[in-house]
Amino acid sequence: MADNPPAAQPSTGAAVRTGTGAEEAEVVAEDEVRREAEAEAEAGVEGLAPRTTKVVATRGGKWAEKNGNKRQRNQDGQEAKRRKLEDGDEGVSASPFSKEEIEAEGRKPKRKVAVMIGYAGSGYKGMQINAQEKTIEGDLFKAFVAAGAISKANADDPKKSSLVRCARTDKGVHAAGNVISLKLIVEEPDIVQKINENLPPQIRVWGLERTNGSFSCYQTCDSRWYEYLIPTYSFLPPHPQSFLGKKLVESAEKEGVFETYQSLQEDVASFWAETEEKYVKPILDELEPELREAVMATIHSSEEENPAPKQESVKVKSEATEELAEIKGEDGEEPIKTETGDTAQAAEDMNIDTRPPAEVKAEETAATIRSEANEDSAKIKSENTEESKSVLTPLEAAVKQVKAAYIVAKKAYRISSSRKQRVQEALDGYVGTKNFHNYTIQKTFSDPSAKRVIRSFKVRPEPVIVNDTEWLSLKVHGQSFMMHQIRKMVAMVALIVRCGSSTSIMQETYGPANISIPKAPSLGLLLERPVFDTYNQRAVTEYMREKIDFDKYEKEMNEFKQREIYDRLYREEERDHQFHAFFHHIDHFKTDYFLWITASGISAAKQSKSISRRDEQSDDEADINGEEG
Repeated sequence: MADNPPAAQPSTGAAVRTGTGAEEAEVVAEDEVRREAEAEAEAGVEGLAPRTTKVVATRGGKWAEKNGNKRQRNQDGQEAKRRKLEDGDEGVSASPFSKEEIEAEGRKPKRKVAVMIGYAGSGYKGMQINAQEKTIEGDLFKAFVAAGAISKANADDPKKSSLVRCARTDKGVHAAGNVISLKLIVEEPDIVQKINENLPPQIRVWGLERTNGSFSCYQTCDSRWYEYLIPTYSFLPPHPQSFLGKKLVESAEKEGVFETYQSLQEDVASFWAETEEKYVKPILDELEPELREAVMATIHSSEEENPAPKQESVKVKSEATEELAEIKGEDGEEPIKTETGDTAQAAEDMNIDTRPPAEVKAEETAATIRSEANEDSAKIKSENTEESKSVLTPLEAAVKQVKAAYIVAKKAYRISSSRKQRVQEALDGYVGTKNFHNYTIQKTFSDPSAKRVIRSFKVRPEPVIVNDTEWLSLKVHGQSFMMHQIRKMVAMVALIVRCGSSTSIMQETYGPANISIPKAPSLGLLLERPVFDTYNQRAVTEYMREKIDFDKYEKEMNEFKQREIYDRLYREEERDHQFHAFFHHIDHFKTDYFLWITASGISAAKQSKSISRRDEQSDDEADINGEEG
């Protein structure tokens, strides 16, 4: 018998048949795959696990499979994404200094320190350093270099200084107290002053403390205190003619709980009727009957039914817009439809959440400002288009006046003690260890990390009045918070109170059902301070170091908080009316997306099996495994 021709070298993943030389061929195939996997592991793609080698037995022989288990690969991919979010875009950038400058500087000793800071987040894309965006840490790092606290040799890469943040905050979120830990050159006694001289007024370094060499402010932080400021008109019920207002009544009647619903709204039962009489009727009385009817129909129609004039159409990119956009489940379920069109299309034109004021001013906001300032409401001025110079129609002008009147009426509202007590009762439902998978993204009910501990959530007893608007302060103390968690917690409480809903719905949010909870504006959120009690005890007794204590800077912090955070917050809300816009659009958004808040509960709302893909990919939010912001 003629000799068989030499067997071809088996390719990766090809079957190696049994027969003459089968065992040797199997060994060759396995060795080849193993060598290739080892080579890939050595080459190492950053952030990805090396591919695994698996040999699968089949009837005819064995298959060498390079890629390993598909589920494992998916998990590895998710981990890589999470690591990327945690690490941020902190890659090496071009050094701002020449080789000669670096060599001339000389070497100085670096010490691990905890830096106590405060900042107003307006105009920044969050806390975490990102080479492509304006961030708090980015400005801090530049100030460290300028002050000589970081050497010129290390000015191109924050990782060289072992930079870690205690709590990472979202775009636009403020912090009266936060901590970062890193290695700094701190020999000069006035180093803090030098750093502050190189920072804008809205970012301050309160002080720094030497720590032990292995200190990480993120790992050693025991808990965090946050404050959320919210106008009390946020707890007013939806307008009776709004989509949500009608659904609340229909559902209460259908479920046989209408009397209970009325009793929960008793203290505000006359608000809208009095508003119509005092603020709206004088405007309508000046109009022709036909125009009067058209104005009110326009006011209470959904946004998609009532598009703004062409010159006033503004493409708004907001976090809640993304939440209300197309949502597809893992099984590919279709997006929820509105009564008048596709949810994604309707959401595109809506402004449900906060935006940096320089980015956009919605039509309603611009109208309110002009009306309250008694400016000429007959023209919309724009430097960019000729169309915007056209005269408003009588309908458009009247609609603007009525919208402005509603805002004035809301600002005049003062919350009752019973309603404030309802807010506190709802907040109490968060205390303890709960599964907050519905209050964040990329978390499932079965994910252990979705369980978080809330130690307290309190309403400040006395509201404050600023610019004729009454505000409530809500303070939450928790071990740690996930992305969006606090803002969703606040929005949930506001919806429960304003919609006269049972607090039992809150318990259902901790269960396996997926519930779509909107995010309250980031404008009102601020990190008050992190707590380091456990470390502080060891710092004194074992490390012979000072405590990380914000109390010694209390006077400066309070002045900064009032000037740079509170006053800024009040100014921005007075100008942009973000809370009004947030709740107004939820009330008028014609979909069953939020109808779980009605008496019919979860069964009344279609829920997606996964969070919005666009929301998951948000790049201006906090760490999905770490802090809120």
